[in-house]
Amino acid sequence: MTSKPFSLRTRLNEFARVELAHLPTRLEAMPRLQAEIGGPALWIKRDDATGLSTGGNKARKLEFLLAEALGQGADCLVTVGATQSNHVRQTAAAAARAGLDCFAVLEDRGVSESTAYKSNGNYLLDQLHGAEITRLKPGQDGKVAMAELVERLRGEGRKPYAVPGGGSNPVGSLGYVDCARELVQQCRDIGIAPREIVVASGSAGTQAGLLTGLRALGDRTPVLGIGVRAPRAAQEARVFDLAVATADLLGCPGCVARDDVVVDDTHIGAGYGLATETGLEAISLFARREAQLLDPVYSGKAAAGLIHHCRVGRYASTDHVIFLHSGGTAGLFGYCDLFGGGMGLS
Repeated sequence: MTSKPFSLRTRLNEFARVELAHLPTRLEAMPRLQAEIGGPALWIKRDDATGLSTGGNKARKLEFLLAEALGQGADCLVTVGATQSNHVRQTAAAAARAGLDCFAVLEDRGVSESTAYKSNGNYLLDQLHGAEITRLKPGQDGKVAMAELVERLRGEGRKPYAVPGGGSNPVGSLGYVDCARELVQQCRDIGIAPREIVVASGSAGTQAGLLTGLRALGDRTPVLGIGVRAPRAAQEARVFDLAVATADLLGCPGCVARDDVVVDDTHIGAGYGLATETGLEAISLFARREAQLLDPVYSGKAAAGLIHHCRVGRYASTDHVIFLHSGGTAGLFGYCDLFGGGMGLS
């Protein structure tokens, strides 16, 4: 990786921030997975190990979002997500750490009717962290319901702060601008120049923040987003728009070009939150070869994309490829029915 003179750390220090995550997260080699699937040298950026309520990528975003909330005098956080939302779980945990109330709107996206999905995993942890949960019926719009809840709370004299789904706005994306800075330094210390960084692409803040941070440093490493919900064109537009807004906030407008944004949407399967055979295979391989736990919604599908591209020859054997593990371990317990009798784990 290369850089131009630009003190990204200094610029980031100008933004308010609350310490929530265990940073820096480790960058570890995955030699046994590499031996299994062939291809390049594989590395894993352990953002599953950020520490906040079992860890995950939202902790980095929430450091900046929570600081903004506290700066505005908020007395509660309000957010939205699916029933097994990793984001809602970590937002509820951040609120608990700060002594704020948390109100969570959970969308029923028709993923599963199982008891485990509706009451275990992230949903269980939401409750343990004290979140007040509103469960929507299928077809109800979570963003609309969240906006109505914010207005109701204001009418009651509360001071709510609305955290967008996934924590993905320019302020939240600063968490992954900082991750890019951290990752560039780790690669220098190890002595590698990555061919590509592979990451799940959902609400867009992680991919957009990484791209913005890398390009702000003059680093041209590609970031491949593996889509988990939207078609490629729509997802690339979402990532690019957020990267542009994040770059403007950071003070480096124009640093991310449209061609920088690449999303592979071929691993979504039947839809958001619905497991795929290749995702289950990836969960098995990562668990059995590298003792890494993925989830069927985000990291499992991203890993399936990584494995696919290794197998079809996207990378040379001399390349180094980094998989950013965005977390999701808690969600496994909401999907435990998938793994009964060894299903998908042969």
